[in-house]
Amino acid sequence: MTNFAEAKKRLRGSISPVITPFNEDGSIDFESFENLVNWHIESGSHGISVTGTSGEPSSLTIDERIQVMETAIKVIDGRVPFVPGTGSTNHQEALLLTKKAEELGADAVLVIVPYYNRPSQHALFKHFKTIADEVPNLPIILYNIPGRTAVNLEIDTMVKLKEACPNIIGVKESNKDFEHINRVLNRCGRDFNVYSGIELLCYPLLAIGGAGHISATANIVPDKVAEVYNAWVEGDVKRSQDLHYALMDLNDVLFKDTNPAPVKAALGMMGKIKPVLRLPMDLPTQQLQDEIRKIVSQHVELPEAITTK
Repeated sequence: MTNFAEAKKRLRGSISPVITPFNEDGSIDFESFENLVNWHIESGSHGISVTGTSGEPSSLTIDERIQVMETAIKVIDGRVPFVPGTGSTNHQEALLLTKKAEELGADAVLVIVPYYNRPSQHALFKHFKTIADEVPNLPIILYNIPGRTAVNLEIDTMVKLKEACPNIIGVKESNKDFEHINRVLNRCGRDFNVYSGIELLCYPLLAIGGAGHISATANIVPDKVAEVYNAWVEGDVKRSQDLHYALMDLNDVLFKDTNPAPVKAALGMMGKIKPVLRLPMDLPTQQLQDEIRKIVSQHVELPEAITTK
């Protein structure tokens, strides 16, 4: 039986939601992907997540999502926890992917509220409980992102799920309602791992007892995003707060278009990937790319050949 208390302790900090790089023909660029995973770990990320929102999961086939998980866990090689996104708008697909993640040896899974379907709270409870019951030894982190799903996972539903499923250990809250997030911790208990998925709430969530963050900005500056958490747990509140404000302009520009379009544009400028998305997603306008380049260059050194227009 999994020791979920120990899992909660290990699954803290900055869990980087790594993007899925593509080649010009739209195929997955596994070489760049492996390099990214290694870079995140070497930069101090406390965990790796793939095929979450930043990984364009709805643009991947089920087989591709499994291939990405297989590649990631091989590269990670136990160095940090692995938390793949296994959710889907299709219940059976979510179940299949979650079971596959368990088979591969994932440390936990991130399961999003089904998007587009707009299920009721009663239906959401059944969806998550069914998945949790099928993998009773695998820690599950719920993923609440009402801006993408059009449904908010209500606190009463979370409480019921926590009580019914010991392996549901936390939630990634991409919810701008900070009052809601406070009440999640109060109602679900402060041992419930709550992660920020809203960049400007990463630092504030630590102050109220959060477990860390799963921030798209970590794709650009994994070291600094991890340091927000490190400084906080080391008691250097000012350092953590200073980093929070120093990253604000970068956080803002990376969300002026739908994630991960600005992130992929930035990584292309950094020479980390080919800046390719699969339709219906696409790169930002040239005007926004110019703004992204200006802001990113203030945080990381861009290769000269790529900064020259």
